[in-house]
Amino acid sequence: METHALKNSHASSRMHMVQRGITAGFPIMLGYLPVALTYGVLAGQSGMTNLELTLMSVLVFAGAAQFLAVGMVAAGTGFVEIVTAVFVLNFRHFVMGLSFVNRLKTMALRAKLPLTLGLTDETFTVSTLYKKEAAEPYGAYFYASLMLTAYASWVGGSFLGGVLGDVIPARLSDSMGVALYAMFIGLLIPSVKRNGRIAMIAVTALLINYLCQRMGMNQGWAIVAGTLAGGLSGIWILGEEEES
Repeated sequence: METHALKNSHASSRMHMVQRGITAGFPIMLGYLPVALTYGVLAGQSGMTNLELTLMSVLVFAGAAQFLAVGMVAAGTGFVEIVTAVFVLNFRHFVMGLSFVNRLKTMALRAKLPLTLGLTDETFTVSTLYKKEAAEPYGAYFYASLMLTAYASWVGGSFLGGVLGDVIPARLSDSMGVALYAMFIGLLIPSVKRNGRIAMIAVTALLINYLCQRMGMNQGWAIVAGTLAGGLSGIWILGEEEES
């Protein structure tokens, strides 16, 4: 009798953590859906099939990188350049993963490592607001539910965008092409407001990209060169600020 009651208590605790995780992930879901829809439409316009664009969301799960990849596909960039550019852009996920795992010190390693696969800028940020859950029983259920809510909305929105791309008016779908530029500007502006020197990093990356293309470099490799140059310049530009 006591064993049965204990099992019910554990099941109830797990379900409670799942519900809390879904609730915490709901705002991310609301933010992901319109962006994922836009990605799906643009990916379809670039020549990707609905299966291909959905699989990219399933396997990559990184909005900025997927928008970058779609733009490069539309420009006819080669496979190697696309993979390299996406890798460079997503390198920050290694840093986020290490920080996330270090924060969950009381959680078993077999639970922490799979959770790092669900980290994005948004899920990482929200998870930092719920630090105490890491020490609670079944805390892994909370973080897993949070990330799966975001993941499901991104994948589902991508698929729906691919479907809608075939039925929405051509004028509307064409106008969604500005979403790629608007998204990166939207990511840049808040950072520049917090630290004006970040604008110098963006300008450095822009100039390197422009000069490489002027010298005849393939557009894909020019993007990779600009990204690397911008990141490396940040070490010097932001490091100089800390010293002063």
